[in-house]
Amino acid sequence: MNLFHRLSTLGVAFDNHTWLYWVTATVVIAFIVMVANLLFRRIFIPLVKKVVHKTRTTWDDIFLSEGLLVDLSRLVPPLLLAVLLPLAFGGMRSSILSLLLRVNAVYLVAVVAKLLCSLLSSFYELSNRQNSLKNQPLKGVYQMLKIVVICVALIIVVSILIDKNPTTVLTALGASAAVLMLVFKDTIMGLVAGVQLSANDMLRPGDWITMPKYGADGDVIEVTLTTVKVQNWDKTITTVPPYALVSDSFQNWRGMRDSGGRRVKRSIYIDMRSISFCTAEQMSEFEQRGWLEGIEREDKFVVNLHVFRGYLERYLRQHHRVNQDMIIMVRQLQPTAQGLPLELYFFSDGTDWVPYEHLQSEVFEHVFAVLPTFGLRVFQSPMGIDFNGGELGGERLV
Repeated sequence: MNLFHRLSTLGVAFDNHTWLYWVTATVVIAFIVMVANLLFRRIFIPLVKKVVHKTRTTWDDIFLSEGLLVDLSRLVPPLLLAVLLPLAFGGMRSSILSLLLRVNAVYLVAVVAKLLCSLLSSFYELSNRQNSLKNQPLKGVYQMLKIVVICVALIIVVSILIDKNPTTVLTALGASAAVLMLVFKDTIMGLVAGVQLSANDMLRPGDWITMPKYGADGDVIEVTLTTVKVQNWDKTITTVPPYALVSDSFQNWRGMRDSGGRRVKRSIYIDMRSISFCTAEQMSEFEQRGWLEGIEREDKFVVNLHVFRGYLERYLRQHHRVNQDMIIMVRQLQPTAQGLPLELYFFSDGTDWVPYEHLQSEVFEHVFAVLPTFGLRVFQSPMGIDFNGGELGGERLV
């Protein structure tokens, strides 16, 4: 007994083969669906939101957000139609009723797929709020899960439209697997690379990476299924394929940031002609200033460069912005045609760029200023003034 047979018991006579019956049935079904959908959106959703706002937990704010509840409300029309259509149009030709039910089933599958994608987005947002997961490149994984949901939904829709079992559609797709692999090559490679990057903790959003081959030098701002976005220091954006980070090499500066110190490794070139034994006057001056402390003197000869190296190490160990828990070293490198390289190797007490550059400049400004006190000179290529005997423009420099 269908819906309008029930109405006939109340004295309303309908012939289910007339156009009036169909029009009336359509209007009644549309009215029921609209009222149910309106009640769900105006009563149920506000009620759930009030309950959610009163709780102290945060996960319910994500999983019961307004957007997800709206997606849930879209399930009401197809579910009601699945019940009301057979009741109202049970006496119609089976082909017409079957067509209506198929269309409704397709709509239901699309709504369920949209709801599942919203749930995955909620899971991703919730994982970003977890300290143990927020730095993991999980966005690509969730994007791949969404693609799986959409692909399954499409297979079900095709099976509904052609009235075949979904396994039959999958079997047919298996024959074209090579084509699908070609179409989704980047997506599949991106998924595999994303899993490797996450499992080996090679990359996190916020990491500073350097990859000269792709012109990337900056912070990672997003890791997706097909791209890794890097904001360079000049504020440009470089996109790198995830699989390139696995197949090629890149430099991750996270270890430097986590250590709390940033390395300074710079050299000055000493003019080797200025390296000599200290004179008696120099020894007396160095002794008064305490610069000879800790220097082994087996005989009366002390090299000025040796005193200078000891002075620089003490200077660095007393500097308040040099990290004293890491290596501090002043060493000689292999002599070159440009002089003897004297390298300062130490770490700053912090990793921020601007203070790091200020410290580096401050230290080397001091080094250049104090160098003549030890009778040493910095090597630099001769200029025109050197060949003119110290004269520039016909006038002797004072």
